[in-house]
Amino acid sequence: MTISLRPCGSEDRDFLFQLYSSTRLHEIAAFGWPVAQQEMFFRMQFAAQQRWYESTYTQAEHQIVEEDGQPIGRLMVFREKVKQGKSAALLVDISLLAEHRGRGIGGELLRGLIQQCKHDGVPLKLQVLKTNPALRLYERLGFLRTSEDQMYIQMELRPK
Repeated sequence: MTISLRPCGSEDRDFLFQLYSSTRLHEIAAFGWPVAQQEMFFRMQFAAQQRWYESTYTQAEHQIVEEDGQPIGRLMVFREKVKQGKSAALLVDISLLAEHRGRGIGGELLRGLIQQCKHDGVPLKLQVLKTNPALRLYERLGFLRTSEDQMYIQMELRPK
């Protein structure tokens, strides 16, 4: 198994929709919607997410995660400038197709990003849904909760 990253391009749109849908299936499973209704809902939500990412994170590093040359996920990191000239990295999105989760790939990608942030001397920030199983991984990697609302937890890992 060889995991690699490559820049995301316009040719990845269909894959990104498939990936997005795979990360949301569990949320709507209980609704009992027919497949066509699920797809219509996912397409609407995916389009909104893409518009948000394109308008808010235009300078983000948007990469496709590949295993042996096949796309299996995405990693999106935005390097932000904060007050008084200090910087931070924001993990905008990390996601893998369902069949590739739980195999250590996400952890490996995160550890690489953490090392990069340590080298650069910048904190790594993220936001995670309270119901997302990845929350446990973030906590194991040393991320601390900085705030939360009814749906999300904001977390940060500061360089030592």
